[in-house]
Amino acid sequence: MTSRHSPGRVALITGGSRGIGAAIATALAGAGHQVAIAYARNQAAADKAAAQTGCLALRADITDPARVESLFGDVRAHFGSDVEILVNCAGLLGDALVGEMTTDQWQDVLDVNLTAPFLCGSRASAGMAAARWGRIINIGSAAGLLGSAGQANYAAAKAGLIGLTRSLARELAPTTTCNLVMPGPVDTGMIAHLSGKRRRQLADMIPCKRFGTVAEVAAAVTFLCSEEAAFITGAVLPVDGGMSMGH
Repeated sequence: MTSRHSPGRVALITGGSRGIGAAIATALAGAGHQVAIAYARNQAAADKAAAQTGCLALRADITDPARVESLFGDVRAHFGSDVEILVNCAGLLGDALVGEMTTDQWQDVLDVNLTAPFLCGSRASAGMAAARWGRIINIGSAAGLLGSAGQANYAAAKAGLIGLTRSLARELAPTTTCNLVMPGPVDTGMIAHLSGKRRRQLADMIPCKRFGTVAEVAAAVTFLCSEEAAFITGAVLPVDGGMSMGH
């Protein structure tokens, strides 16, 4: 929850209509923040999330610099303030073995998982610098450290996101923090296609022997958005049940 000494902030969550993003929206709204969620296509899911949390839902192609600019303008027009908390949670999969992966599959995944956080982080940083307060949280993946067969595009994007996070942390300190929350397998729609056998194999790789929950990821993000986390920047916080230990 927000500190009793800190007012609620204006937060923008990309990919906030479902899964981890919707859980983060719920948690931040519950902590007293004013929350907008950006979504790409699924208006029904976005409307449902907005109704449940009282958030503002905005449709945007966050891989398009012009639309990112409009998105931030819409948030300011609605709340009367620039974005103070940015959570880059939008994600896309386009799985294939490297020898079979098309350039479109490669580029589409990098655009959503890496270029979009760059565009949104760049746009948010100006207002945060002027206000001398800000929080940027990027949602990574254990695949960015461990690699993942059939997901070279996704793993490369998430590895790049670590470098982007740490570079922004250095550029924006001391008034704005930038951190990365790195989930392992989390029970969301992104892994719904996995067979029961593959799910059991993945669970066996995790020291905690289970998948994470969206609420556990959201709790980590909520803390990093707080006043109490002001000294934490450039961190990669695993929420993976110990999956990345030793790597």
